[in-house]
Amino acid sequence: MKRDLIIYHGSQQIIETPKFGIGKKYNDYGQGFYCTENIELAKEWACPIKNDGYSNKYIMHFDGLNVMYLTKGEFNILHWLAILLAHRKFDITSPVGNNAREFILSRFMPDTTDIDVMIGYRADDSYFSFAEDFVNNTISLRDLNLAMQLGTLGEQVVLLSKRSFKQIEFVEYEIADYREYYYKRTKRDQNARATYANKRKNLQQLMDDIFVLDIIREDMNHDNPRLQSVISK
Repeated sequence: MKRDLIIYHGSQQIIETPKFGIGKKYNDYGQGFYCTENIELAKEWACPIKNDGYSNKYIMHFDGLNVMYLTKGEFNILHWLAILLAHRKFDITSPVGNNAREFILSRFMPDTTDIDVMIGYRADDSYFSFAEDFVNNTISLRDLNLAMQLGTLGEQVVLLSKRSFKQIEFVEYEIADYREYYYKRTKRDQNARATYANKRKNLQQLMDDIFVLDIIREDMNHDNPRLQSVISK
C-alpha cells in the first residue's frame, strides 16, 4: 500500500470532515466511510436519485494503519462473502441457505478486530444479488468469482477505525451531474447482469463447478485444493 492515496467519496453532500461512527451499520463492511480510487465511480455513487451529487476528493495517509486487502494475499472471495454476510441482510430463499450462511461465517470470517481500513469488492445491487444466489446454492463458486470481475466495478476503500478518520485529508469536490451519472450507474448494473447471465450459461456446463452445498458436504476450508483450483482461475 502506498503511504498516501487519492480517494473519492460520492455523496449527495459535500463532506469536508468525515466523522467516525456515522453511517449505516449494515453496509458491506459495516459502519464506515466508503471511498474509491475511481472518480467516475464516485460520481455514480453520488447520484442514486435524480439529483446532482458530489465527488469528494481526499488524500488518505496510511502510515501506521492496519489495512486488510480482501482481493489478494491470504484472502479470497469467500472471506469477502463472510464479511458481507456478517453485515448485510441476505434474502435466504433455499433450504441450504441458512446452513450455508453459518458455515461460511464459521470457516471464512477473518479477524477484523484491529483493522483500520478494509479494501475489497463493493456489493452494488447486481453484485449483491450474485452473492445471494451463491448462498442459496443457485450459482457456483466459479460463477460468483467471475461475477465480481464484471462491469469494471473496482474496489472500495473503507475507513473503519477512529485512527483512520484522523488520517484523511479533504482536498476538493466536484459536482456530479445526475443527467450523466444517474444513468451511467443504472447502465453499469444492467450491463453486469446481462454479461453475467451470458457467461453463467456456459459455466454451468462445466463438471467441476463447486456449489455452496459441496463446500458444506465436503467440509472445505481455505486450503482445500479443489476450492483453490476454482478461486485461482
